[in-house]
Amino acid sequence: MKITEIRIHLMGEERLKAFASVTFDDSFVVRNMKIVEGGKGVFLCMPSRKLPDGSHKDMVHPINQEFRKYLEENIIKAYQEELAKNQGGNSSEPEDKGPDTTEACLPVADK
Repeated sequence: MKITEIRIHLMGEERLKAFASVTFDDSFVVRNMKIVEGGKGVFLCMPSRKLPDGSHKDMVHPINQEFRKYLEENIIKAYQEELAKNQGGNSSEPEDKGPDTTEACLPVADK
């Protein structure tokens, strides 16, 4: 499975830096991945939903470490390129914000 498109929607908030939409094999899209600033750098958060007990559950996630690394590297690279293009500017909200996508994040490499 190959990434064929990554769209980054900059948010410019203190912690929430961007939303990412990723298309695979020109056939399948995953929206509402979040790039969040943490204490050790940026994190990639999978789309999640809030459960009745208040916890969050990822709606999609990589199955193996190899694909997780491939996904993280490409999304963070696209995010950094978008930041450079916009010089830290803020873009509009993503087209489809979807369900509550708070928390449930996985760390990405330190800065």
